[in-house]
Amino acid sequence: MKKYHLILVCSLIFTLLFYNESVGVNLAIFGLVLTGIICFFFPDRFTSRFHLVLVVTSILSSIAFAWYGDFVSFLALAMSVCFLQFKTQETNLKIVQVFPLAFINGIASLGRMLMFSQWLPKREIKNDFAKKLIAYFLIPTVFVGLFFIVYAFGSDHFSALFTDYYLDVNFLQLILIALLGFYLSFTFWNYWIPEVFYEKNSLLDNDFNNQNEMKNQRTFSFLDIDFERRSGEITLVLLNVLLLVFIVTYNYEQFFEIVEKSKLSAATHERVNSVIFSIVMAVGVIMFYFKGGFNFDKKAKNLKRLSKIWIFLNGILILSTIIKNSEYVSFYGLTYKRLGVYAFLIF
Repeated sequence: MKKYHLILVCSLIFTLLFYNESVGVNLAIFGLVLTGIICFFFPDRFTSRFHLVLVVTSILSSIAFAWYGDFVSFLALAMSVCFLQFKTQETNLKIVQVFPLAFINGIASLGRMLMFSQWLPKREIKNDFAKKLIAYFLIPTVFVGLFFIVYAFGSDHFSALFTDYYLDVNFLQLILIALLGFYLSFTFWNYWIPEVFYEKNSLLDNDFNNQNEMKNQRTFSFLDIDFERRSGEITLVLLNVLLLVFIVTYNYEQFFEIVEKSKLSAATHERVNSVIFSIVMAVGVIMFYFKGGFNFDKKAKNLKRLSKIWIFLNGILILSTIIKNSEYVSFYGLTYKRLGVYAFLIF
């Protein structure tokens, strides 16, 4: 089955599922249909176990959305099916590229749908096509229409056979649902990948291909590499001392000072937020000093040791925050936000 067949079939299925119906179970059914079509028509592209994992997650997330119907399960359904389609069609590209491509195609498809020559098959019109159109369709239609008008004026009962019917169809809703289904199906099956994604795909590999070509480049034009390296060492020494003092005071307030139960919520939020901000800044510091050639600089041994100490101390801070969040959960119970805090700290 070709792409335009898949687009039209999925558009029809989407329209049948969602016309005059709520999202609910129908979206889960649509997700299962897309998963089934991918598995049935592209089995030869399943080259790894990762494809099977994506199939399982797509099915489970569809069932989860049918059961819960919330935003989290919807997000899981959308991501699982998109990941499966992308990994099946583009086996060489990194799956993380789905996110920018989804945004780009969400806009680009509005114009690409009108470029019929790019997605509809090109067929040659034979010389007798116009003759067949006129002889087999146009002329009979004209004669039938004329005689229908004549007969309708001559007999009320004859006219009633064709006019006394009322179709209970909301044509506006039907058209909008059909257009939405066609837009989603077109974006899903005929998405566009700019060349830059293929060119930059190697940058997302786990291994560097041009380590020997990497050279240390100065961040600031007025500082030499040696000065910048020394600046990083001094900065990380000071940050490690500052972080060590903060960890001592932070844990003293947590485990040795008595906090009233009424103030526990505010204290926990304040400390968790400061830790989250600290972690983000810690990542930023490491990214600032270890970029380009500094990753392979033989003279940056002290800088690497100080960075490892910096990471270790931040790990201690994370463990302290996990303990504090657990204390908070023990008093007030487990919620999505507190689970989110656990997830962030574990990451």
